Amino acid sequence: MLLATGAYAQGNGVAGITEATNMVTSYFDSGTKLIYAVGAVVGLIGGVKVYSKFSSGDPDTSKTAASRFGACIFLIVAATILRSFFL
Repeated sequence: MLLATGAYAQGNGVAGITEATNMVTSYFDSGTKLIYAVGAVVGLIGGVKVYSKFSSGDPDTSKTAASRFGACIFLIVAATILRSFFL
């Protein structure tokens, strides 16, 4: 009787893992689009901040531009790599 219960429990575990995998992979499209949207917003805000520093004559404009746009590129590349790695 104990062996039959163990075999039954293993079947439910595989079905649960398969269902969880399907649920997680179904969220990747929405998550990827969300990360792209966050990257776009960070890019727009970074562009405005860089423009305001450039207009005011701040000598630190290039470092600010590199850090802001580097963050945008990182978000886009990270989303693409995660999507290709898990799907």
